[in-house]
Order: sequence, then C-alpha cells, then structure tokens
Amino acid sequence: MDMAQEIPLLRVGGSYRAVGRQIGEACADVLRRATDLEHAGLPRNGRTMDQLLADAGRCRAITQEAFPWLLEELDGAAEGGDVDPDLLFAASVEELWEERPSQPGSTEVQTETRTQGRCTDVLIAPEATTTGHLLVAHNNDLSASSQTDVIAIERDVPGDPLIFSIGIGPWISVGWSSAGLSLTGNEVSPTDERHGVPRLLLVRAQLRARSLLDAVNLGVHPKRASAYNSVLADSRGSGVNVEASATDHEIWLPDRRGAIVHTNHYVSDRMAGYEADQPYAVRSARRLDRARQLLAEHGSAPLDQQALMAILSDHLNGQDAICRHPAGETGTKTVFWCVADVTDGRIDYGLGNPCRSRPQSYQFPSWETPAADDLSLLPFGGLTDGRSRSG
Repeated sequence: MDMAQEIPLLRVGGSYRAVGRQIGEACADVLRRATDLEHAGLPRNGRTMDQLLADAGRCRAITQEAFPWLLEELDGAAEGGDVDPDLLFAASVEELWEERPSQPGSTEVQTETRTQGRCTDVLIAPEATTTGHLLVAHNNDLSASSQTDVIAIERDVPGDPLIFSIGIGPWISVGWSSAGLSLTGNEVSPTDERHGVPRLLLVRAQLRARSLLDAVNLGVHPKRASAYNSVLADSRGSGVNVEASATDHEIWLPDRRGAIVHTNHYVSDRMAGYEADQPYAVRSARRLDRARQLLAEHGSAPLDQQALMAILSDHLNGQDAICRHPAGETGTKTVFWCVADVTDGRIDYGLGNPCRSRPQSYQFPSWETPAADDLSLLPFGGLTDGRSRSG
C-alpha cells in the first residue's frame, strides 16, 4: 500500500562531479538498468543501436558546448554508478527513444528505466488563494514498476542555489531552488525534435537559474533538442506557462481566475500544429477539462492546498483520470504528487496516488525573493487573460 511507503530523500553536496557521483552511488541499480540499452525496452523506431548511439553522440557534443557543467554532473553519476558515461547520456536523450502513447503496438506500459510520463499541473496565483500565496500542484504518472525508483534529491553546489527535486535517478521531474523558483510541467509530443541539448537534462539547467525570466529563457534555449511544457513560478507570486517544442514556443500567464492548468498536449493555437500524437491529445484533454471543471466549481472562492489535493485525487474518467490507478499489475499510474507553497518555499509531496499516500514535506532552510522580472521581456510576451501571444 502506498500509505506505508515514502519517497527517500538523498542530500548531496560539493562540486558538480561530486554531486553526480553521490547520486550515481545511491541510484546505481537504476543507472545499470537504464544503460542496458539492448534490454531496457526502449523503442528504436526503425534505427540500429549504432545509429542511435551516433545521434546521442551529436547531442552530447552540443550539450558539452552549451552546458559543460551539466555533463560534469552526469558523468559523475556514471562514475558513481559504475556505468558507461556515453550510455548514460544516451539513456537521457528521450528524443531518441520516443514512443508515442497511441502509436501502433504501444500499450502505454513503460519499463522501470523510462523517465518520461504523463502529468497534470495546476498553478493558482496569490490573488486566488486563501493565504495570498502562490500554489502549484502536480501529479506525475509513470509505469507502475517505476514507483519504487522515485527519489527526492537535495543538491548543494557551492555558488549555486540549493535545489530540491523529485524524479528517478539523476533525472528531474519537478524541482525548486532557494532562489525562490518552482519548476513543474508536462511532457508533450512535438513533431520537430532534433539534435541538441536533451529536454530531460535542460530541466537541470533551468533549476540553476536566478530568476523566472532566466528559467524561461533556458527552457527555450536555441540549442535544445525539444522541450517540455514548463510551469514556472517564483516567490514573488509570478507564474507563467511555457508551451514549447524544439523550434517554437508559446507563453501565457494565469487566466482571469488566477489559474494555469496543463496536461500532456499542446493547448495553444500556435503550438497545436506541432502535436505529434493527436489520439493521445484527446485523452490528455480529458484531464485538462476535468481539472478546469473542478476549478470552475469553486467559482470565485479562494482556493487552498486542500482544494488542490482534491483535484489531484480526482478519479473521474478511469484510466484518463487525474489520479490514475493502474489496470492490473502493470500500466501507467500516478507514482508521486506534490503541492508547493512557492511563496514560503515549502513542498508537500508523497509516493504513489495522492488519494492514499503518506504526506511528506520539505522546507527550504532559506528562501529568497528574486528581483522583480520585467515580464514584458519574456520571449514573445504573454497576456494576463490566459491567452498567449507568440513570436
């Protein structure tokens, strides 16, 4: 039962290499499975292993040029886990191993080494909460077998913000930094993936940012291989959604209700043309519409953490529910959840489904208020009514 389990917290510190090494030592079993590419169950999409590794090498060279420190940390993880660093990098390039949930032959069952998944995000701006604090809620769906691999990590690198994240091994699903920044989001399926910095690693760079604007710009880095949809917020109370692909993006601020809701498909008119999995977009939209419906039921009443937990725990729509339970012993399920008070730097989270897990919490020892960003400088801007403006 999820009630009897918790997400382990690993505290690591030192140089990027030292931090990576400590993570690799703690997650060695996960890394060994992930780097056994011949048996990890990753789809090759018609390419040979040599072709895939050559593509990964091109992505590594681009990453080395753009973020050498990032490779220091990942190579440290390979050293700590006693695995080949090139294979660990290749396992980090989701763009090479993409399997669309609705493609022929897909059962949406992923092996325990897969890090990609399906998620639901809800952000509520300060003016719409009972406390005047910005709140962010997130459910993370992965294969049922991956739940035992979920880990929380506190990274303390001198000169960088302190980072708290939840994910699998060195790979980050959601994270926060003592610079007063929050990063959650959703995987989407773009049509324009290319050689570049893998989106799975770019998240780590975003958490090193010192401002909301910097985090946005890193998420749409010109050398990216593709992108997630990022839900970003800061302790000043600003929140923004960045719906992106490899070559384009759309940005918007909270709607008139003070909310941002996103799941796993392109919502904006501009980005809809990049959707590579239209059948799954229909299923993703069921979660999006349900979350919006639940928010609408509150009318103009301010929301609190309990209201967000109720949304995360909603079971309408069966296997397309926000709180997803597997059909049988295998399948995709909600493997962890979190609700963050971004104003105070407190994250409540838990392993498994939010409807029946044991709550845990993390409080940043220090929580900064970043300098006010000029949101007009956001790349291609945004509108406060929840509709976006693109460039």
